[in-house]
Amino acid sequence: MGIEVNYEGKIAMVTGASSGLGARFAKALAGAGAQVVLASRRVERLKELRAEIEADGGAAHVVRLDVTDLGSIKAAIAHAETEAGPIDILVNNSGVSSTQRLLDVTEDDYNYIMDTNLRGAFFVAQQTAKRMIQRAKGDPRKQHRIVNIASVAGLRVLPQIGVYCMSKAGVVQMTKAMAVEWGKYGINVNAICPGYIATEMNEDYFDTEQGRKLIDMLPRKRPGRPEDLDGLLLLLAAEEAHFINGAIITADDGMTAQ
Repeated sequence: MGIEVNYEGKIAMVTGASSGLGARFAKALAGAGAQVVLASRRVERLKELRAEIEADGGAAHVVRLDVTDLGSIKAAIAHAETEAGPIDILVNNSGVSSTQRLLDVTEDDYNYIMDTNLRGAFFVAQQTAKRMIQRAKGDPRKQHRIVNIASVAGLRVLPQIGVYCMSKAGVVQMTKAMAVEWGKYGINVNAICPGYIATEMNEDYFDTEQGRKLIDMLPRKRPGRPEDLDGLLLLLAAEEAHFINGAIITADDGMTAQ
């Protein structure tokens, strides 16, 4: 028996969609038939992505979102549901990092990472889930999906990004807590922990001597590509994944298996 996953009629909101993994996640969901809501601070980049998605036959909407501002989160979710309809799928992807030793971390450095990666991710999920739960109370058969984007750095410490590791470890535990509390409302909450993925933000680094040394330490001596996560994302966002809840899944080409 074959299983065909169909996202027609689904509304998927992707945070941090203006570049990198977020942009790829939006394209993957749109290509599978979902209407996607593109959310980030860089609205002009979102408009360019929307044009690409529409040129490929998909449907997309743009909302401005600053995940460090609770008012912006509430406004963006309300705008998304007014423009596109009730959110069925949230891809909670916004994230930032900085490279430094822990002794050099300032209060501003710490807040910059934690406010986006953990606090922001929490309140985006919380505010979206409140609306999902209200709909589920009206229709217990309703299914919703939240996919948090964590990192292998949330599972093991990587050099000179200690605060980033701490923030993503928090996302891992946050995912489990949400899965336990919200599962009874038909909300499945899971996390993807990518390994090293080449995006426009880090491609130059991988071309440096230090970057090449890092790649040489990987099992197959290669970074991933954003599209390498398509299959896992589409699995976790699907209604057919109703028995997958609270899962923390690595997609790292064997990096954490070493």
